[in-house]
Amino acid sequence: MGVFKHIPVDFISACLGIVFILLDVGLDIWAAVSFYQEKAYWSLGVLLLLLIGSSVLVHVYSWLWYSYDGFERQTKVEKCLSLRALKILHVLQLGIYFRHAGVAEISLRRFSSTNQDHRDKALFTRNDLSILRLIETFSESAPQLVLMLAIILQRGELNPVTVGKTIGSALAIAFRLTMHYRLERAILVNQQKQQITTSVIHFTCNLFLISSRITALALFASVLPCLIFIHFLCSWSVLFFIAWRSGTDFMDSPCGERLFQATVALICYFDWFNVGKQRPWLRRPLYHGCTLVDISLLCGLWYWKMSTELPCFKIPLLYAVVTVVCVVGVYILGLLFKMLHHKCSIQSLSTVELGGRTADIKSNRVIAVSADDPDSKLPEPPLSVEAKNVKSHKQSVSVILTGVS
Repeated sequence: MGVFKHIPVDFISACLGIVFILLDVGLDIWAAVSFYQEKAYWSLGVLLLLLIGSSVLVHVYSWLWYSYDGFERQTKVEKCLSLRALKILHVLQLGIYFRHAGVAEISLRRFSSTNQDHRDKALFTRNDLSILRLIETFSESAPQLVLMLAIILQRGELNPVTVGKTIGSALAIAFRLTMHYRLERAILVNQQKQQITTSVIHFTCNLFLISSRITALALFASVLPCLIFIHFLCSWSVLFFIAWRSGTDFMDSPCGERLFQATVALICYFDWFNVGKQRPWLRRPLYHGCTLVDISLLCGLWYWKMSTELPCFKIPLLYAVVTVVCVVGVYILGLLFKMLHHKCSIQSLSTVELGGRTADIKSNRVIAVSADDPDSKLPEPPLSVEAKNVKSHKQSVSVILTGVS
């Protein structure tokens, strides 16, 4: 039986998670107050919609997972609450903070214990929280970043605080995806020590792909703000249909499964997320090809609007051309880094034991490792991987790319 070991950077990230989420809440409040003081009520409304909608979505998932597990709680922090109190916390949108506290507790406890069960619980408790943070990333952080960039482009002003927040948001999105990749790799690959080089390449790949996509959406939204909503609804509808036809099996109820498919469609609007049991080798290039075309069209429409309607023209024509080329080029560069990451993943996996293990844990939400892992060449398993049935790496890896390609 393999022994799962946390490396210091993962432990530190778990302990500081609640600090970062509180800081993010503070920045969101600051942004909302700024919009109100500037009388930018339209932007304020969009921001509040994103914040409230994302929080509700995350807490619905959190509550559903507690119910799927029979409301069994793994940590002392969680057990100190009654079921009624736990429900009230989720209604008040405070459940995610309690999960952070539970992860911090169980992460600290596993360092003072040699019990394998404690280590398994720590991994899978952190995995639940990591998935919730990913949902929050693509339902709040990514759309909010599009909003901020669009406002900067419309005003033509570079406010140091706003620019710093947008850069920090982009780095935070890429960092969350990389940390989730490391966690899933630790669970499914049973890899005790992961090469820092692979994580750096993985982070760079995510940063390029996400930055290019978000920038293209922001450029389009800055000149055609109403059409960006139509673009999202049309794209989301197609992606939801694809997710529905893929036959996902992640949640334990039909309504929960539809919610998951809708969330998958939302994530795919920003980045690739493979679902279903089919191999991703055909659909992944098709997705990236369509996304590259979409980015090119969005940037092209922005350039056309800026060059034909002089009142909207705020930058020299040459700079506009350079901007379009850079946005498209960064996405292509991100694809090249993705291929490099795939090569590094093959080399790293060839040096570690792909050992199996059996973990008698209720949590079964092991949903993602990088689809660039060589394991995606293996026969595709079901999407939902129950931890207690994780008998071998080759049989249990669920190949889903949550923006970590």
